[in-house]
Amino acid sequence: MPAFDPNLGQIFVGNDYIMPAGATLAEVKNPADLSVVGRVAQCAPSVLDGVLEKALLAQKDWAALDGKSRATALHRLADAMERAVTGAAAELMTREMGKPFTESTGELMNVAPIFRYFAELAREDGGFVAAPTSPGSLQYARWYPYGVTGHIVPYNFPIILMAFTVAASLAAGNAVVIKPAPATSLSTLAFMEHFKALPAGLVACVTGGIDTAQALINDGRIGAIAFTGSVEAGRDVAAACARHLKPCVIEAGGSDPMIVMDSADPEVAAAAAVTGAFHLSGQICTSTERIFVHEKVHDAFVDSMVARTRRLRIGNGLKNVEIGPLVSEAARAKVMRLVDAAVAQGARIACGGRVPPDHNTGWFYEPTILTGVTPEMDLMRAEMFGPVAPIIRIRNFEEAVTLANSSKFGLGAAIFTSKLDEAMAAVDRLEAGMVWVNNVLGDNDALPFGGWKLSGLGRALSRLGLNAFRQSKMVMLDPKAELQSWWYPYSDSFYRERGGRWE
Repeated sequence: MPAFDPNLGQIFVGNDYIMPAGATLAEVKNPADLSVVGRVAQCAPSVLDGVLEKALLAQKDWAALDGKSRATALHRLADAMERAVTGAAAELMTREMGKPFTESTGELMNVAPIFRYFAELAREDGGFVAAPTSPGSLQYARWYPYGVTGHIVPYNFPIILMAFTVAASLAAGNAVVIKPAPATSLSTLAFMEHFKALPAGLVACVTGGIDTAQALINDGRIGAIAFTGSVEAGRDVAAACARHLKPCVIEAGGSDPMIVMDSADPEVAAAAAVTGAFHLSGQICTSTERIFVHEKVHDAFVDSMVARTRRLRIGNGLKNVEIGPLVSEAARAKVMRLVDAAVAQGARIACGGRVPPDHNTGWFYEPTILTGVTPEMDLMRAEMFGPVAPIIRIRNFEEAVTLANSSKFGLGAAIFTSKLDEAMAAVDRLEAGMVWVNNVLGDNDALPFGGWKLSGLGRALSRLGLNAFRQSKMVMLDPKAELQSWWYPYSDSFYRERGGRWE
């Protein structure tokens, strides 16, 4: 079996790394120093034919396995993942998109438990029995896979967000085809090595751009789609799936608010805000992008956040740093445009707000805190996806919740308070799919991940995430065939029971 080589433009099919016929190659550059990391094949839609042929064959045998055998296979897969968290995939992830290496390895360390969770959940839940509507009948529902599912994955967490839906789909009995983001195709392909622990053809990874993704979505052999990306792209994916009546899970980003009330410890809240806003240079769908701070603790919060932010180290992710580059020149240009517009509208830069002088090669931007921000500014309405923390001073809880809910997004939200009534009211009233009280950015394999409003459709993780990749079948099993009173032609007694009349 060929080994993965990041320079050859390979894809992963049938448990082999192969070079797709006729594919052009695109260079991948390190956003920290603009060096060439490798080359990625731009697969034509025709490449999917061979991929799906193998997937459909493998899926039939996989779906026929009993739940215990399928779970055992997924646990073996998880074992392989745990043995290699610092391998080629982690380093390639850092070199491809700039993520600090400690965070690349941290991401890989959290993948295996997701496969273990879904392995056991699917083994335990194969359906349910209902109370019968007729004596002696066995009436129940069973779950069945869709067949082959497509997974379009973003660049910020290319492996763990892939695992959110791929683990669920495999546990449900499907085969999967993965289309990674162009910026992190190499690390995703390197990670495919682990899937050789499963039957050949069950997991495939094809690379490319929009054309490849569209072909995957529109192919009738794909039973369901999982997508994570921008709102604009998410709308297009959902519309394409709707034309085929194809189920989909859409995670379309957010602009998460954090509320800091006067009862909160400003030092603790500021530490959380630094992590929430600047982790992965702000390139997280649940990043803290709008901060609302009570006027009584506002100045102390800002002072503490600025002091902590100035201690963050900026540089190449292969060194000991917290802040790596943004993924591309376009990503940094968007951040700079939004910050400059806010300053022109009256916001003040408390720290950052520039390209770091020592890192003018690559796509670096200093972690930036803005004060004097108003709700009308563009950066309060957009998804920033960069290391920027805009702060608005608020007078009370009502104002904070109203401003927090004034966004078209509704992925996550956080509140820092020591008052139980405020915490419970925030949980009920914040318009978001996930709420953190006195914390940020957490998730749980057993709880649903996803948003409200324009932040998406459906859920990943938990039992809801498993159900997204399986379909139900109702069964009514009578022990023997007997004439039923409601069958045609109706008897006289049936007519009389229902008030029938004769002319």
